[in-house]
Amino acid sequence: MPAPRLRIRAIELYERPVRFAKPFRFGAVTVEAASQAFVRTLVEVEGQGEAWGATAEMMMPKWFDKRPDRSPADTVDGLRRSLIEAHDAYLSDSRLDTAFGHHAAFTPTLEPKLAAAFGPAQIDKAVLDGLLQVLGLNAFQGLGANVAGLDARLAPDLAGFDLDGFLRGLSPLGEVELRHTVGLLDKAEDLHALLKRSPLRWFKIKLGGDVSADVERLTELAAVLEEAVPGYRATLDGNEQYRDADHVDELLDRIDAAPALAGFRKALAYLEQPITREAALARPLGTVAERIPVIIDESDDGYDAFPRARAMGYPGVSSKSCKGLYKAMLNRARCGAWGPPHFISAEDLTCQAGLSVQQDTALVAFLGIPHAERNGHQYGEGFDNPEEGAAFLAAHPGFYARDATGTVRLATGSGRLPTAPLFHPGYAHAADPNWSGLSPLSNPTSALSEGVPP
Repeated sequence: MPAPRLRIRAIELYERPVRFAKPFRFGAVTVEAASQAFVRTLVEVEGQGEAWGATAEMMMPKWFDKRPDRSPADTVDGLRRSLIEAHDAYLSDSRLDTAFGHHAAFTPTLEPKLAAAFGPAQIDKAVLDGLLQVLGLNAFQGLGANVAGLDARLAPDLAGFDLDGFLRGLSPLGEVELRHTVGLLDKAEDLHALLKRSPLRWFKIKLGGDVSADVERLTELAAVLEEAVPGYRATLDGNEQYRDADHVDELLDRIDAAPALAGFRKALAYLEQPITREAALARPLGTVAERIPVIIDESDDGYDAFPRARAMGYPGVSSKSCKGLYKAMLNRARCGAWGPPHFISAEDLTCQAGLSVQQDTALVAFLGIPHAERNGHQYGEGFDNPEEGAAFLAAHPGFYARDATGTVRLATGSGRLPTAPLFHPGYAHAADPNWSGLSPLSNPTSALSEGVPP
């Protein structure tokens, strides 16, 4: 059955500040607060009705755009510009088309491409949510039935591949295991204290780009993991801090030569985006590719990125809702078409409690990715107010829980997130943020000229 066609009748853009419970450092940047974007779309599905869809996503400074001449505030304004550009383009297209057709018709014009993709990625999630609500389908039913009309027009390498059959054949997971992020500011004693109260098995450790300092820190963390979590697994995130493949080889040489890291080396599953995006796909990984699977993350800035990375020796790519759910789905299909050793991982750019983490977890589970980096709950303070938290807890029991202070937070106590609480009509959306408490999306031009922080 053809995918239903729809019109996008309205799009509303909001934001809300999020003050972190503790600083979050990735690469060379330390962030203590950021703004979360919220999107509502009114979609009219041909012959079937209309509904409002919604989504949310953090606008993290200096991740989508790491150009040195851009301040953190500048880079967040770039994400606002991306939202506004997509808002105007999607609303100007009054045609009836599939959800994916509306996405494919839009070509971002901003730079860098990773930031330019942020706006359409959010609107696409909200459009899909509205479509699924009209159809009375949950995320797993709708994605499996390809109601968005996903096709290979943006991924010509998949021409002839049975996308409908592939999506129909995926088996959504009943739970997603948490992969705990050990940030650059987290110390060994912090990890030790966490493991006394949390049954975690997977860990993601951030790297800083200084080989000696990274190896010293890994040795301290590995000692804690060896003692507290027999059979643990780990990934490393370079966050573009290594110059080139030779620099990465130097890191691996030092890890392999350290007896104290022998167990850690065996536990290591893959290395995420160690090389700066400008250089990562410029030449092959060489011997690095023979030593450890390496995935792209920040380099995943377009539909051609994964095939280009594959040619350079990268077998994997990350899934992040902030980069686009349709791209993640097509990259998952590529892994199916190409076969082993190609794979897709689930990473998390500080997804916050509410629509953001729910929708990303639903995508991860649908794609069959067994574990996901879930670090947003470590840094955010839960929901904006008690009433909002209570509404999400009531709508998604088991996905959230109250902590010792009574605050509603992600239910991470088991080390896994169940997906059954997300089986509601719509895109993992059965409760709403406090819309009246949100601010309209800030004007990026005035924010830049007046030096207003994000």
